[in-house]
Amino acid sequence: MRDSVTYAGYQRLAFDRPAPHVLRITINRPERLNALDAIGHAEITRVWRDVEADVSVNAVIICGAGKSFSAGGDFEVVEGMIDSFEYRCRIWKESKDLVYNIVNCNKPIVSAIQGAAVGAGLVAALLADISIAAKSAKLVDGHTRLGVAAGDHAAIIWPLLCGMAKAKYHLMLCEPLNGEQAERLGLVSLCVEDDELQAKAVEVAARLASGAQSAIRWTKYSLNNWLRQAGPIFDASLALEMLGFGGDEVKEGLSAHREKRSPKFPDNSEV
Repeated sequence: MRDSVTYAGYQRLAFDRPAPHVLRITINRPERLNALDAIGHAEITRVWRDVEADVSVNAVIICGAGKSFSAGGDFEVVEGMIDSFEYRCRIWKESKDLVYNIVNCNKPIVSAIQGAAVGAGLVAALLADISIAAKSAKLVDGHTRLGVAAGDHAAIIWPLLCGMAKAKYHLMLCEPLNGEQAERLGLVSLCVEDDELQAKAVEVAARLASGAQSAIRWTKYSLNNWLRQAGPIFDASLALEMLGFGGDEVKEGLSAHREKRSPKFPDNSEV
């Protein structure tokens, strides 16, 4: 543990302290709906290690600047993964580390989800220990519409939160949910009015920060063993997602996203 941690080097994340011993991390690229470019993806992966090392922090809030939580991965990142094996390997490692860094971070994490929470941006939102969604939030795992398997966090957490039947429905069809629907399914902890989101997140984080730290942290550690035992399931899903970036489906999926049309995927029925 380090007595002092500086967050000055981060470019896509902003930091403030809205309550004693509470650190708020804001994905700060509102002009692109907080889509994660290569810099942002690397930063949201490693920040949890700094959080764990920071003795001044007992609880964390993760949120997005402006109207969205995060619109997922930037198109340039997707293009890089399609074009370069080396780039794909780098994102694979970061994606793996992102999930395990959040799971293993000993500080409790609260997510405040507003607007779009998609793909890679949904990882921190749903892996947070307490997830709070605004009523107007739109949660969607967009992987299969892009043309790759639902990797990232989906296989490790969705069936545990909302059951296998609902997980398959929403992950295979990329069916979106608003905040109220997500709360009913058990996908998020709470749903609140849009204008109450930040206040509620700060209230919950402050309660966590002022509570019995060893008791809270050890409770998180114990419960997250459900996720650790699902590690091989997650590893397989992420590997299959990365495999998809070498195929034709993702090229059509990316083109469809750029052209704002429905994708027309090739017939891969023998896969």
